[in-house]
Amino acid sequence: MTGPPPTTPRPPDLPDLDAAVELLERALGHTRLALAGVRPVHLARPTPCARWDLDDLLWHMDDALDAFTEAAAGRVTGRGTGRGSPGRSGTARTPGAAGPRATGVGARLGRLQTKACHLLGLWAEPPRSVVDVGAIDVGAVDVGAVDVGAVDVGAVDRAGTSLPASLLVATAALEIGVHGWDVAQATGEDRPVPADLAAQLLPVAAVTIGARDRGRRFGSSLPVAPFAPADVRLLAFLGRPPLPARAG
Repeated sequence: MTGPPPTTPRPPDLPDLDAAVELLERALGHTRLALAGVRPVHLARPTPCARWDLDDLLWHMDDALDAFTEAAAGRVTGRGTGRGSPGRSGTARTPGAAGPRATGVGARLGRLQTKACHLLGLWAEPPRSVVDVGAIDVGAVDVGAVDVGAVDVGAVDRAGTSLPASLLVATAALEIGVHGWDVAQATGEDRPVPADLAAQLLPVAAVTIGARDRGRRFGSSLPVAPFAPADVRLLAFLGRPPLPARAG
């Protein structure tokens, strides 16, 4: 007879589930405002995500919302959503490849909005407190490789380990919130990550991003003044330099 899988404890400096859901709501609000500025002419512009233009990033965000929604149902199957991942057609898409960039932007943004609202709704009435995690790669973080304290969840999940739902939701907030800044950088809009949101995302980033992610999903962390604003410290930790200023 087998019991439920062991649950990795939530680190003490991370939010509980209710606080993580609130964090996700605020990250979605920040990113929704950034997406409102997207126009077809922006799609070919670069983003702070290496090798991704805005068109690539929007498809990635669509896939990431699907992955986090799947996780809210209690099980991540290990589907990747990183570079070259399935997108609009279900086939691998090469970053920067030609596509219908100038068409359907409004519909794509509307789909992102619908998926985001659905994800938030799922967690507003959480079905469970833990989630079985495979290897879900959502670009900003590899949830299957989250290092929670001294436990590498990606390494032990195959033996039946669960990830606290609070950490998964906080990870979604990190992914979504930072990509809102990426979008604004591509459109030329000055929209920093709100300081209070960034301050709460910093410990999430510290837990979910390790040395093995550097050079693969992130650049090296950037030097920053110790008393810099929280949003500056968050982006520096993620290795995200701002793009050169340009008109929208």
